[in-house]
Amino acid sequence: MIGNCILMNKQQKRLWFLATFVVLALAFLGFRLFDLQVNRHEELRALAEENTSRTFRLDPMRGQILDIHGTPLATSVPVKVVCANPALFGHCRMQVAQTLAPLLGMTNATGPASFTNLLERLAPRIRKDGKTNTYVVLKRKVPLENWRQIQVAMTNLSFGLNESKLPKKEQKFYGDLRKAGVFSENDQVRRYPNLFLASHVLGYVGYPAKPTNAPTANAGRAMPNAVVAANRVSASTNQDKVELETGLNGIEMVFNSKLTGTPGWRRTELDSRKREILSFRDQDVAPRNGLNVVLTLDAGIQNIVETELAEGMKKNQPISISCIVVRPRTGEILAMATLPNFDANEPGKYPIEALRNRVVCDIAEPGSTFKIVPISAGLNEGIVSLNDVFNCEMGRFAFAGKVLHDAHHGFGDLSVMDIIMKSSNIGAAKVGIRLGEERLYQYIRRYGFGVKTGIPLPGEVPGLVHPTKRWSKVSIAQIPMGHGVAVTPLQTVMAMSAIANNGVLMRPMLVDRLVDGSYEDGLLVAKYQPQVVARVISEQAAKQMVAALKKVPTVDGTAEGAALEHYTVAGKTGTAQKVENGQYVSKFFSSFIGFFPADNPELCISVVMDQPSQNQYYGGKTAGPVFRAIAEQAANYLNLKPDIDPQSDPFSISTTTLATVGSAPGRKPQSGKAAAQ
Repeated sequence: MIGNCILMNKQQKRLWFLATFVVLALAFLGFRLFDLQVNRHEELRALAEENTSRTFRLDPMRGQILDIHGTPLATSVPVKVVCANPALFGHCRMQVAQTLAPLLGMTNATGPASFTNLLERLAPRIRKDGKTNTYVVLKRKVPLENWRQIQVAMTNLSFGLNESKLPKKEQKFYGDLRKAGVFSENDQVRRYPNLFLASHVLGYVGYPAKPTNAPTANAGRAMPNAVVAANRVSASTNQDKVELETGLNGIEMVFNSKLTGTPGWRRTELDSRKREILSFRDQDVAPRNGLNVVLTLDAGIQNIVETELAEGMKKNQPISISCIVVRPRTGEILAMATLPNFDANEPGKYPIEALRNRVVCDIAEPGSTFKIVPISAGLNEGIVSLNDVFNCEMGRFAFAGKVLHDAHHGFGDLSVMDIIMKSSNIGAAKVGIRLGEERLYQYIRRYGFGVKTGIPLPGEVPGLVHPTKRWSKVSIAQIPMGHGVAVTPLQTVMAMSAIANNGVLMRPMLVDRLVDGSYEDGLLVAKYQPQVVARVISEQAAKQMVAALKKVPTVDGTAEGAALEHYTVAGKTGTAQKVENGQYVSKFFSSFIGFFPADNPELCISVVMDQPSQNQYYGGKTAGPVFRAIAEQAANYLNLKPDIDPQSDPFSISTTTLATVGSAPGRKPQSGKAAAQ
């Protein structure tokens, strides 16, 4: 009996122990479930999503840059970024590298394109979080056909083993290596199909330099939370992720936000083999490609300009040579070029000097092309007429303690028209003196000198025009000659275009419109219109200037070599001494700016040379012939109607016409001397 009681007590103790254990186990399990389901719910859900959910950024294609006829000047081409997962290669790393090296062009002995560098990039590395790196970029900008070759090579990669007899674990190793060891990401490369053509206008793209502690490429960019999260994941696992190129110069830079477009994104889930489960794709927003920028440039005229500039460069050996072709009535720029230039596909291979757009970034004294300012101002103010005569002192004019000289030789009495035709410094100085400091300064500013033109190109400078309070006593005589001011080639050609446009200054126009989609059928997003800056001089004064400027490209003028066979040209030469260390030196800027047909202008063309050869440096002898070559071909290309009858003398001006055009408003033509004031 006693034994039975003892046995029952032992059984009860076991039951109580078992019950207590079960209760404690259930309590612990309940606590654990509460901790996982409630306390750590957000943490574990994020971890699960990280393992299975993925958000991919979908990059837009960068918009094209087109000429006025739709010819592509800059376009983007799809390419691949070839990547690898070093954790999958194991002991096969050398064999993989040997297979990839010739396909990636990484066979050099040293440097980034060396086999050694490839082998190092394929090596697994332990990250700070203790995990093995699973992503490394092997090469960017790989053409699609090359990527297909890499895919075939990896699929057919043989290790000299009968893999069917290997354990399943080893079979999986080789299978994963072939399928996922090397993969790609979408990218695009900017192409400039015409190489050097209009490179200074187009600019180029690249990756802007960032400090070592800079945030990721997309930091601060307004994107949906899903995309931000995806980028955050990418940043934590990879420092080589695909980054979109950005415009670094030219139109590429100024219109970068329009050309770039808007990224899309895709949120989906992957299975254990990293394959997408389409039914779980819950967000799929397509990217919006960048807008196409249609320029006012005409690729045909641009090619003519650059070809003739190359000839001028070869013949005259200047440091640089530049040209601008403008429609005076609208301000549209049909061509803009400067040599030396560069291939926009590979800007890094050229010196920094070649990347600078000298048309808008460089300033210099304009020389005699600036004489259009004081003389047109004098005509507009009615203080001179084309028939007024000034004594040009036989080439030596003492004023304010300085002796001014004429560039070519001494002249005696010259009419205002002859001052333009002969390019007399002393004659222009005397007109400026009669005009006075304040009025001269006002007209300089009205013509747009001393301020930026507003052209949509980076790096434009305003030039240098001092206020009258900073003028010296001799400035009133030197500035009308083109000394004491500094201007850009663009400012000067726009000033000449104002005279061609009946005295109205236009803003230079380089972009015609923005289009969403193709050139022919795309949606017009923005259309830019010609903009009037100001009326500088009256229409009558402008016609008087045209009459005088038509005498320049003649036998008696300074630019006989700029005359055209079938068109009347009006223009002005310039030969300005360069300033070095505050002193004038025997080096020159030579230029010719002209428009035609003179009485109904279609084109205004400026040619500027920086320091042509010492043997021949006058603007009429150097820049004039280049102007003629460009003008003849451009007129033929545009099928402009000639204004010269082959049977007549294009340079004859009747006495009646001269009397009518040569008089300022309200004044009779004068023939007597005009003393300096």
